[in-house]
Amino acid sequence: MTAVDVPAAAPEAFLRFADAALGAALEALEPTGACGQPPRKAWDAELQQARIALEGGSAQASPFASLCANAHANGSARELLAIVIACELDIARSTRAAALSGAHRPMRLTLGAAAALLGGVPQCAQAAGPGSPLSRGALIDVVQEGTWATAEIALAPSVLWALAGDPTPDRGLPIGAWILETGPTGRSSAPVVFVSGADRVRRRVLAAQNGPGGPLLVCPTPESDAAWAAVVREATLTGCGVMIELTADLPPVGRRWIERAAHVAWAVTSATDLPLADMPDRARIELLASDELASDGEWQAALGTEVARSHRLTAHQLELVANAYPGVGNNIDLAVRRLLAGPLGTLARRVRPTKTWSDLVLSDAKIDQLRTIAARYRHADTVYDSWGLATASGRGIVSLFTGPSGTGKTLAAEVVATSLELDMYRIDLSSVVSKYIGETEQNLEKLFAAASAGNSVLFFDEADSLFGKRSEVKDGRDRYANLEVSYLLQRLENYDGIVVLATNLPKNIDDAFLRRIHEIIDFTVPGPPERRAIWARHLAGGIPQDDLDLDYLATTFEITGGIIRNVVVSGAFRAADDGRPLAMSHLLPALAAEYRKLGRIINVKDFDAS
Repeated sequence: MTAVDVPAAAPEAFLRFADAALGAALEALEPTGACGQPPRKAWDAELQQARIALEGGSAQASPFASLCANAHANGSARELLAIVIACELDIARSTRAAALSGAHRPMRLTLGAAAALLGGVPQCAQAAGPGSPLSRGALIDVVQEGTWATAEIALAPSVLWALAGDPTPDRGLPIGAWILETGPTGRSSAPVVFVSGADRVRRRVLAAQNGPGGPLLVCPTPESDAAWAAVVREATLTGCGVMIELTADLPPVGRRWIERAAHVAWAVTSATDLPLADMPDRARIELLASDELASDGEWQAALGTEVARSHRLTAHQLELVANAYPGVGNNIDLAVRRLLAGPLGTLARRVRPTKTWSDLVLSDAKIDQLRTIAARYRHADTVYDSWGLATASGRGIVSLFTGPSGTGKTLAAEVVATSLELDMYRIDLSSVVSKYIGETEQNLEKLFAAASAGNSVLFFDEADSLFGKRSEVKDGRDRYANLEVSYLLQRLENYDGIVVLATNLPKNIDDAFLRRIHEIIDFTVPGPPERRAIWARHLAGGIPQDDLDLDYLATTFEITGGIIRNVVVSGAFRAADDGRPLAMSHLLPALAAEYRKLGRIINVKDFDAS
């Protein structure tokens, strides 16, 4: 709403009406001609002409006329609004209005004074009562501490600022409110539009398409009655519709405001369908938004024609990535990582994959299984989309890596991620699993939703603690633990990326998970040839060495690759401390220390470096 500069010689119609109404009401309190006032009939004539001018103004004629049109304020409601605003703008008018209440100082207009100005109590009730357009538009509030007649009519400050030309939004709006510009929809009016669906942007677009058209004030759920009033007031001042984006059920206060503010075009969006008992008692339409991923056209519209679709993003995720894109040097991969940073940063640890196939010391059969995992991911679009092959579950790949600690499970997952140029996230189960009912599922939903956007490999270490067998239900906690497992089964099927479950207790994995696993790879303790290759790989590089017997190390000590790595690191520090090349005299004490940590029996002759 834009303010219009009106010459002083031609006051706006609402000011003229307010002056005439005050003159007529005050004249009624005084003998004819007293106080230098014109005769009563002169005020009556002026009031009649001012009323005609007030009601006859078009919505485009002035900010006041536009406000009345937005609020559907006619008759006594329009007249009261004119008087209240005029008295707020001029202390002389408020002093004259106070005289109607027997006061001799400026004060707010009372209901008793309003009744005198509007022609009676019924007219005042129509203009200022709870069901009046001014109350339903949250433009006024009645402050009552004594009798009805002494109750004061308080005008919301943002009304005056808007009429004065200040476009600043109402300070009571929920944080995050913004204006969505929409085109015409062909609807002159519409019932309340309710849209549900998983994707926030898809819900928003569908709601806008089925509304009356024009700008929409988009808000998160207001948290109080005052915040709901501010939303309605802002919509009334600007002529916008309102879109409320719910994160939970519609609160009762929200339902009441939607029912009251029928002059506002409402849309309500939610991830799930709202209970029928929570629906406002108004005509409505209910729609379901799609959850399809962002298309090539949407990618180009959001990021420019030069950016090819490279990640499986929802429409909402694409919107967030587009906002981050300029700030990371127009690097789409960095922008997607920024999207993942919040949810994955608290629930998982990012691993930057650097290992390659040459770093693995495994049998050809196991290498082939790992390459199959990479191939299934790399060619999913070809097989499922181009060739049209149906899948019983999701497009993702779930793998189970079993075997003792240190046998290469994490390394193998990292190699797969490197070969596919994907990030890998190692899940911190202590952050995911919660003792509070429902919180584990919420954490997992955040985890999977974020990972879906980033084409990431999810690595669940000690997976048996999360994917364990469902137990016999003996109490409420057992029942809920089984629900967590059921939820995980469903979420795994819907995830399109790679999930690696690592465990050294494969028998504890629930059978329902095993049926959904595409590849099971058993990482056993390496034999002498594999151990020698692992020793050689860890000792390669710039480590100065002195007569190391790798054959003796490989055949004598039955240990895993992880322990070999620890021994090489510890031995290297011992050598550096001695100021000599790495020798058997450094590695064997380091080996003995690892044996002690594992609780193994130490054969002194095996560790003799002489």
